Amino acid sequence: MNTEELYKRYKTELFSLAYRMLGSVMDAEDIVQDAFLSYDRRSDAGTIRNERAFLYKVVTNRCLDLLRSSAKKREMYVGPWLPEPLIEKGASDNDPSHKYLRSESISTAYLLLLQQLSATERAVFLLREIFHYSFEEIADIVGKSTANCRQIFHRAKKSIHFDPDQQPPSVSIAEEKIKEFVNSLLQGNTTKLLELVSENVVLYSDGGGKVRAAQVPVVGFEQVLKLHQSVIKMHAGKITFSYLTVNGLPGILIRLDGEIKYVYSFAYRDQKIEAIYTVANPEKLSHL
Repeated sequence: MNTEELYKRYKTELFSLAYRMLGSVMDAEDIVQDAFLSYDRRSDAGTIRNERAFLYKVVTNRCLDLLRSSAKKREMYVGPWLPEPLIEKGASDNDPSHKYLRSESISTAYLLLLQQLSATERAVFLLREIFHYSFEEIADIVGKSTANCRQIFHRAKKSIHFDPDQQPPSVSIAEEKIKEFVNSLLQGNTTKLLELVSENVVLYSDGGGKVRAAQVPVVGFEQVLKLHQSVIKMHAGKITFSYLTVNGLPGILIRLDGEIKYVYSFAYRDQKIEAIYTVANPEKLSHL
């Protein structure tokens, strides 16, 4: 199979691995492109029997290298860190590889759980849990023993407590709730907002020190409401809302005077919004 055919077949799933590893759309795209270029440059490419495994190995190890080299930068990050929002661009349902971008394991809440794992734990966990590689294959990819990979996976699995209740009951209901949330905010309808939003809601705002944003999570319905009311008042007449798929679930893109300023995604509990994730760091929105 030539490089162009491999690219068409595997680029989406390789991107979804790199994005889950890094939480960065742009870095994931660069690493996937680089993997195919390195394959194309190999004089012995024709002798590689399992091209998919080769490409996964290259992408995984480039991600691990990048995570290690940027660890200090992450430690110095200003305020809450959130992944770059992944906006669905009408992916074809006929392409089976796009399932990797539509499952709950691409949601903001899930990606934040993955950030709690070390780089190697994350790689082993994802290769096993999401991409269904055997421990023998994972051992070859990450350069560890099969027994060690098995231990790493079980340790990672114990620390990833993903709660299915954080997902909305259905995508259509979530979309409806998000639109009602925005309309209620604009109308100042606190009664309706209390039906939609948990009293213990937490707002995470990622400005990265580049723009004004809350540097600690904002906790509680009253505080989150007050913050939104002040923003709406400050930018009256300049705000436009677009509803779109963010990290596999209904979300919001907000423009001020036509310029993209915020992307919102959500997590749920008992059919109410429990967490609001807003990315405002312009570096994380530039790919949009």
